[in-house]
Formats: sequence, structure tokens, C-alpha cells
Amino acid sequence: MDTNSEPDATCSFVQSLPILEKFRDTFPKENYVPLPQDWLIAVTDVVSSRKAIGEGKYKEVNMAGVAMITAIMNAVGHQCLPYSFGGDGAAVVVAPELSETVAKALGQTISWVHDDLGLELRAALVPLSEIVGKGTEVHIAQVRVSDAITNFAFVGGGIGYAEQQMKDGNYRIAASEDGSHPDLSGLSCRWTPIKQDDGKIISLIVEPAVGDHQVDEAVLLDVLKIMNEEAAEGHPIDGAGPTFKWPPEKLQLEARATGMSMFALYLITLIAWILDRTKVKLGGFDPVHYRKQTGLNTDYRKIQDGLRMTQCVDSQTLERLRVFLEDARGQNKLRFGISEQDQAVLTCFVPSITTDSHFHFLDGAGGGYAAAASDLH
Repeated sequence: MDTNSEPDATCSFVQSLPILEKFRDTFPKENYVPLPQDWLIAVTDVVSSRKAIGEGKYKEVNMAGVAMITAIMNAVGHQCLPYSFGGDGAAVVVAPELSETVAKALGQTISWVHDDLGLELRAALVPLSEIVGKGTEVHIAQVRVSDAITNFAFVGGGIGYAEQQMKDGNYRIAASEDGSHPDLSGLSCRWTPIKQDDGKIISLIVEPAVGDHQVDEAVLLDVLKIMNEEAAEGHPIDGAGPTFKWPPEKLQLEARATGMSMFALYLITLIAWILDRTKVKLGGFDPVHYRKQTGLNTDYRKIQDGLRMTQCVDSQTLERLRVFLEDARGQNKLRFGISEQDQAVLTCFVPSITTDSHFHFLDGAGGGYAAAASDLH
């Protein structure tokens, strides 16, 4: 992952982590490293997110989740931060020297989500010492997503514990006192929703059974095997990348995030659409390469105290998956939740269109991870 400034303690730690080359390498716990004991976990989520999604605000909910990651990265001046996107919220882990900067960015993000998205975002900054002291832990691994970026995997139950602390009102961060908003440069959502002609988009969460800290590796491998029968590596976006139309849906959300005028965004996206259609390069921007790289850089599966995936499946695959998971749950091997919908949406953080270090977060548009979490049992 590229950085834009001298490494701080967080970035130095990330750069010291070995990079796992295959997603299945995130299953064995021996591939993880414990977080330093004095670190903190920043967590957020949208209050009543399912209600908001039911009102058609799925893009707003996802944007609120990605806004936290964007705000913190812009505030610290680099992308070298371990993070996990959960649909209606996110988690970022940082060294203590960044605590004030992160707390300020969180407070500003709460204000922005309220003022510009009309949603209530809650946030907390939880010390790792509090988590470890309660019988849970946070171990981290870095895994290859594409040649350009890596993602992060978390096990040990600590992220979930931090989220529960936030929901219980502990370590809460308040909205910025002066009503200021964060720097959300690069936050966008221009791609056309991803659809499945024959089947469904599912958002799946598989977590350890109550009392366990990790799902058995063999069980997770069986889930991957079922899902990967759909396409090479089970990727929901084809090799050419997602599609783009003009004007993009809800472009006003990007205008609110970045402070750009609608006129400027209409003009920029019109030029991008023309370049995409004609495949003409402009300066350092190659539309064909950028679209393909977007698919490669999409965060469609991850490990956060369990397995999370958003993928396209046909009805037969979905039935096989449900039968397998129900059987495993009956044997007390796991808990799971599934949300079914007709399309998925991308929310993006694009520091630059001329480099490959942009990354993209995928979630189902009809409930996604938020609905899957509500179905978790």
C-alpha cells in the first residue's frame, strides 16, 4: 500500500507484516500477528441502518461507512492503515500517537453524516488493553487483493467486542463541537450497481459459534469451494470491471463529501464517461485499465472475526450454501446470516485516478451486511 508521508508507528507496523498471497491463507491463525497492546480500535456504525436502507438510502449508509476510513486516511496523510468495512460502519486500528488525530476525524465524520446524509453515525475509540482484558484479542494479517493493494484480516473477537462497547455507550466519540466536517477527498460512488441476471446478490456473514473465537479452517474452505463454483475465484465483477453510465446515480452524495459543485462533477463525470466509451487515454488516465483495476481492487470478501462476502450466486449454488451452513450450525460449528438482493453497490476511495492504489467497497443494495448481521444466529 502506497503512502504519502514518512511512516508513523502504524504505518511501520503495517509495512512489517508479511503479505499473504491467497485469501484462503487468512484462515489459519498461525498466519496472524497480535496488535501491539497500546493500540486503539476506531469503530463506527449507522444507527437504524436497516430502516434507512428500507427507505432507499443504501448508498448513503455505505458512504457513511466508507467516510470514516477516508476521513482518517486523509487526516493522517497516508493509506497505510489497517481497516475493515462492514457495510453500515467500519473499523480502523491505529497506534496511540494517532489517537487525537483519529478522534478529531471521527467527530467531524459524525457531523458530516448528520448534516449531509441525514443519518446518525456513532463512533468509539476503544483501547486494545480493554479488549484483551476481557478475554478477547485482536490478531491481524495482511492479504493480497491485487498487485496494487492489500487488505486486512482480523481474528480473535476483538473488533466485535469494540463494536459492542460502542453500542453500549462506552468510549464514545462526540460530534465535532464546532460542526466542522472532515476531509473526504477521494470518496465517491459513481459505478453502476452490479446485477445478476440469473440469481441473487448475497451478503454473507459466517462467525464462530457462541463461546468460540474462530470458525474451523476446513469449514471456511468448504464455503469458498461452494462459492467459487460460480466464477473464477468467486469474484462478482467480471474481468473488464464494473460498468459506468452518465449521469451517475446520486452524484450529489459525492458533491456533499468533496465540496465540489454539481456542475463540476457533471462535467468531470461526462468526460470520464466519454473516455470510457471511446477508450481514449487522457494524460495519465487510461479508462480501460482503470475500470479493470477497479474490479481487481474490490473488497468483496474479508475476514473480520469470521468470513464476510458479497457475491453473485445462482439459485442452485445458494441452496447448496444454505444446506451446508444450516448443517454446520446444527453441529454448533458456526453462526451465519445471509441477505439476498438484486444488486450490489460500490463505494470508493480514490486518492488519484492515475495510480492503481484506489480501493472499492462492495455491499448488497437491499440490506447487505447490515441485514445479514441482523439475521445472524
